[in-house]
Amino acid sequence: MKGVVIESGKSIGAGGVLGMATTHEANGSTPKSFMKIPAVAHPTAEVPSEIASNIRYHAEYSPHFSPMKFDPEQVYCATAESVRDYLIQRWNETYLHFHKADPKQTYYLSMEYLQGRALTNAIGNFNIQDVYADALNKLGHELEEIAEQEKDAALGNGGLGRLASCFLDSMATLNLPAWGYGLRYRYGLFKQRIAKEGQEEVAEDWLEKFSPWEVVRHDVIYPIRFFGHVEVLPNGSRKWVGGEVLQALAYDVPIPGYKTKNTISLRLWDAKASAENFNLFQFNDGQYESAAQLHSKAQQICAVLYPGDATEDGKILRLKQQFFLCSASLQDIIYRFKERKDGKGSRQWSEFPSKVAVQLNDTHPTLAIPELMRLLMDDEGVGWDEAWDVTTRTVAYTNHTVLPEALEKWSQAVMRKLLPRHFEIIEEIDKRFIELILSTRGDMASKIQGMRILDSSNPQKPVVRMANLCVVSSHSVNGVAELHSDILKKELFADYVSIWPLKFQNKTNGITPRRWLQFCNSELSSIITKRLKTDEWITNLDLLSGLRQFAENEDLHAEWASAKMASKRRLSRYVLQATGVNIDPDTLFDIQVKRIHEYKRQLLNILGAVYRYKKLKDMSPEERKQVTPRTIMLGGKAFATYTNAKRIVKLVNDVGAVVNNDPEVNKYLKVVFIPNYNVSVAEMLIPGSELSQHISTAGMEASGTSNMKFALNGCIIIGTLDGANVEIREEIGEQNFFLFGAKADEVPRLRKEREAGQFKPDPRFEEAKQLIRSGAFGTYDYNPLLDSLEGDSGYGRGDYFLVGHDFPSYIDAQERVDEAYKDRKRWLKMSIMSTAGSGKFSSDRTIDQYAKEIWKIEECRVPH
Repeated sequence: MKGVVIESGKSIGAGGVLGMATTHEANGSTPKSFMKIPAVAHPTAEVPSEIASNIRYHAEYSPHFSPMKFDPEQVYCATAESVRDYLIQRWNETYLHFHKADPKQTYYLSMEYLQGRALTNAIGNFNIQDVYADALNKLGHELEEIAEQEKDAALGNGGLGRLASCFLDSMATLNLPAWGYGLRYRYGLFKQRIAKEGQEEVAEDWLEKFSPWEVVRHDVIYPIRFFGHVEVLPNGSRKWVGGEVLQALAYDVPIPGYKTKNTISLRLWDAKASAENFNLFQFNDGQYESAAQLHSKAQQICAVLYPGDATEDGKILRLKQQFFLCSASLQDIIYRFKERKDGKGSRQWSEFPSKVAVQLNDTHPTLAIPELMRLLMDDEGVGWDEAWDVTTRTVAYTNHTVLPEALEKWSQAVMRKLLPRHFEIIEEIDKRFIELILSTRGDMASKIQGMRILDSSNPQKPVVRMANLCVVSSHSVNGVAELHSDILKKELFADYVSIWPLKFQNKTNGITPRRWLQFCNSELSSIITKRLKTDEWITNLDLLSGLRQFAENEDLHAEWASAKMASKRRLSRYVLQATGVNIDPDTLFDIQVKRIHEYKRQLLNILGAVYRYKKLKDMSPEERKQVTPRTIMLGGKAFATYTNAKRIVKLVNDVGAVVNNDPEVNKYLKVVFIPNYNVSVAEMLIPGSELSQHISTAGMEASGTSNMKFALNGCIIIGTLDGANVEIREEIGEQNFFLFGAKADEVPRLRKEREAGQFKPDPRFEEAKQLIRSGAFGTYDYNPLLDSLEGDSGYGRGDYFLVGHDFPSYIDAQERVDEAYKDRKRWLKMSIMSTAGSGKFSSDRTIDQYAKEIWKIEECRVPH
């Protein structure tokens, strides 16, 4: 494609600036090399000089900033837009190809996505990192410096959102016809700051200026209704009318596959009200807030991820968010289905499940079920039986938790008020399900109360059980690790399994090897490619098993240690910059990063650190020289209203403040809290980690995916037999995993014994708690947190998560870690075996299984 040359400083175009060169040189903010590059539009450029010209073109003719400077932030935006040119061409080709081929497509509905930085991922997937680095050098900048200008998109919180993003990467890489659907949160969950009082929450600013990766689709807009009432029409059909109607506007983010033309979409919905909803008369009368009431309500919907729901207004807003995602996405899916005709006029609704697969990522998008029923019956005139057949054959559900508080239950009163038509449909589904049980499985009549969707066992608080609605209405229900899926089948959903044994599956989670090894750990990636004599492991992770034959090789040991040290030094620089704490790369780097929750047991970790500190203080200087020096790092966000989680964050920081400033021990132990943990921080922490803690109470973590990322990067895991830890340990070898703690099937018995007063705490556990209570780490009152570990039962007491039971076994495992780390040869072999055994945990494998066994979709590759 021929570029359009603009001579800077001689003409003004769409955003060009007369005399720009002189201005830049005068203030000294722009490298002279930048001024020598012509501003030329080269959307499909592949050589550095043309790419540099395209970046320069975007700086001048797609401006987002005043034209007086070309600082790293401006360079980043222009660079992103030049990459977006590349993406848009492939994007358009992909969807044109899908339109012509008309395959069955998957639509992935998730309340969360944690994408991470898009620039390095896109140029990595297109294999154009080197040419972009050269192009930026020509403009006087370094790629790494420019990439760091990008803010992480604040569209998620934890593993649920990161999994969804790994899945999209794999769908594109496997050339599958698929879309992701989510919400465009303006302020995300929150940005975490650490102050004297502990965690502070402030609004994320990722959209404060704009995101160069999204494309607003002004022609893709759907009405979304709330409240109102249901009218019965003369022909007996029903119609939802009245209430308030907002608009869902689509923003598309391109998701490129690795070394393929296929580029799919993450479609994010934003809420808006139309001009006709602005009351000009009221505004001119001084009633400014009343005049724009609906506009204000629209802004609330996509303001924050998981707004607080302690009030009824908070509950309504959360339910609004969930319905907004479901309704907009399904209207879009139905529009696309109707648009693709087969040449014989309109399609039959019976064909819908053969063209559409809808995957619900946890219970948040459950309202897709009654909404699809409503759209089919009320808007398309389909009868109940056919609509139900279409819905159940289309929708599949992934369960991500066995925690009771995370299995959503919505107040029937709130649901009836906000979504009157949907509540009617849910009542009918519930009624027909009961009839089905009574007519086909009379032996299960006594189980109906626990299985039905509407739960009125507490007449004061009748609820809709969303997980039950998903199980009853989906054709497939899957867990995300073998242990988790077994618990679902044997415990949580056991009664449903006896009715529909074939409905339940396991799909062990995975991670994308591109972002989580190739791009974030280039030193280790190069070594792996060199040893395996191929880079095909990047899309066929099972090839990593070939490293096992070199596990004892001394040359590989030296290279491996060198790569790990490079990552540790990089991490040390980051920690100093982010926290002001100087950490020594020669110490053992021990990391636990994940959402702060009592079941994930960061409290066990910090109690272990307190005990380690106490032991060090009791030693003589000579004895200390024999210990394995360790730097313990924790990171993660505590939900704003989760008091105990926030106390844990404060405790970590308080312990760190004392330990890190204690000259007797700080050569041997440091404790650091990494603030505002996100994907980009993880990309620094994971390659630099040597030991990683995945220590949740057995049976409580559905899967975990950070454990997979750490293992893939040659980090050794200390953990319980929980979630995917079970399978990781099987794959990498028991001798390469530090195991401790109760097993999942022992947990109920241990809790009962505790309630019966039979628990006898280990003296080391008591010592650690006592040191905190003594005020050694400051004057903050930690008694409420420590009290949760006391007593035999009772709300907020009784150590429900078995920290006390597992503590001695945890300390013993940590002592084994210390010994193993002293034997460098043994540790490096364990590290190599960890990477070599990680092949199973590719999201490519997971998505291939979803495609074949749940969605029944096939590759639809864009021809080259």
